[in-house]
Amino acid sequence: MDPSAPILFFDSGVGGLSVLGPTRTLLPTAPIVYAADSAGFPYGTKSEAELAARVPALLGRLVERFHPRLAVIACNTASTIALDHVRAALDIPVVGTVPAIKPAAELSKSRVIGVLGTEATVRQPYVDDLAASFAADCKVIRHGSAEMVELAERKLAGDPVSVEDVRAAVAPLVEADGAAGMDVMVLACTHFPLLADEIAAAYPRIALVDGGAGIARRIAYLTRGQPWPVEAPGGIAVFTAPPRPVLASALARFGLDEVRTL
Repeated sequence: MDPSAPILFFDSGVGGLSVLGPTRTLLPTAPIVYAADSAGFPYGTKSEAELAARVPALLGRLVERFHPRLAVIACNTASTIALDHVRAALDIPVVGTVPAIKPAAELSKSRVIGVLGTEATVRQPYVDDLAASFAADCKVIRHGSAEMVELAERKLAGDPVSVEDVRAAVAPLVEADGAAGMDVMVLACTHFPLLADEIAAAYPRIALVDGGAGIARRIAYLTRGQPWPVEAPGGIAVFTAPPRPVLASALARFGLDEVRTL
């Protein structure tokens, strides 16, 4: 294994940075390529057929260009729809992102859990299966919010996002029929941990759970024993449409020093 072979992270936008962050903590010198399908953003409102075709094709191009040791689909929507297609198309390990319903059920005392994701994610049968397998004794309430994805992108770009903006976007989940007593909320979109402070301020009695740390541990496990550079090289961010220039400083905070357009 070439020590310079990167880990490839893929998302529709900047949400996957919430997975990259804990991965950098565990693997501080890992070379990183972060790819955002900004031309296809947002994924949550697209059809399953479109994403099942688009995501494997894009990842195939990225793998040919950057020769990663492992790919991470750091997007719940893309994972729940296209993960099997991607694994069939690529000859490297592929890590997906799924809603953290199991840890939420382990944490909940009231047995009422909220799942906040995109419209595409929350309607997937995969979420039904997770709820049946790990939260059968819980009431699992779901809400898909395209607005929260936009708010997360705005926040990372440095635009103001208020607690009230976030409260209004999350309210349909917290105020749904049967939601009284909800004590745990699954952030089932990688964009949403970027707004964790605002969600916590709006709903301080609800614990927030996301899969970022678990995915980072999985990446570390799959790459155990592999060689890494002695020092962290500069990371590369790749966009499928030109990003806003203001994003450069935010990306640099995650070690992504070079920005390219695919």
